[in-house]
Amino acid sequence: MQVIRDNPGRQLLQSSVVTIGNFDALHLGHQALLRQCKALAGGKRPVAVITFEPLPESWFRPNAAPARLMSARQKLDYLANEGIELVWLMRFNQALAAMSAEGFVQSVLVDTLAASDVVVGADFRYGKGRQGDVDSLRQSGEKLGFGLSTVSMLDVDGQRASSTAIRKYLAAGELGQAAHLLGRPFRMAGRVIKGQQLGRQLGYPTANIRLAALPSPLKGIFAIRARWGDSGWHDGVANLGTRPAVGGEGFLLEAHLFDFNSNLYGQRMEVEFVKKLRDETHFEDIDDLVVQMREDERQARVCLSLTEN
Repeated sequence: MQVIRDNPGRQLLQSSVVTIGNFDALHLGHQALLRQCKALAGGKRPVAVITFEPLPESWFRPNAAPARLMSARQKLDYLANEGIELVWLMRFNQALAAMSAEGFVQSVLVDTLAASDVVVGADFRYGKGRQGDVDSLRQSGEKLGFGLSTVSMLDVDGQRASSTAIRKYLAAGELGQAAHLLGRPFRMAGRVIKGQQLGRQLGYPTANIRLAALPSPLKGIFAIRARWGDSGWHDGVANLGTRPAVGGEGFLLEAHLFDFNSNLYGQRMEVEFVKKLRDETHFEDIDDLVVQMREDERQARVCLSLTEN
């Protein structure tokens, strides 16, 4: 899969099917867009995905940005697994925010990607001040030679599949509801780094992951499964947050894997959240913390024994 970051200033494809969006989570609604693109391409034309980093809302409202559901790396990995030929990870900045709707169509869709078909959600907006919509995009297509297909919001058992709804469920600890809209369990990923090693001293060594996708939609203590490379899934329990129990600083994911004690530094680990056990808590006494950690492990083992891997 070809990934580009900045405008290459030249035509990259001869003819393509293009979809555009934030694709934060790549939930069932996003997957419907990708399916439509592949159907139109018919295996004869490349599918190109235009997405944004940082997300536009994060750029416009840096101090009130919505929780991130997926890092840029996770998004690219997912799209690669879907067989997407090209991803334009478009840098959202002042220049892009100021680009007119007409300029976006001409420069990006026509001049660079040679779009023959464009697929977007029915509520798609684009260009400076969100001035463009599906009607103006259809008119541009008629003038410039590309077709437009719109995909309505996907309804999943009466619930609209959207990143907003998934954030709400995750914040409430309703992981099953979030997974229902995602089409898979919610996962985070990152590189294992060296931590304070306090968990090892307490008999609970952890793999510490500094997350790229922040702010997080989750925090607390969770039953989890984790994998890295071709390891397969390992059961465990994780703390996701600021770790007030040990005076932690910064937001961190700490995963303790059951019956496992090997060095994982430098590994890229993917963590799947199965069930929220409790909120983070401050403990005055370290012995009380250890008692609670043992109870967290017990609950997580029971929970994971009852769920499919």
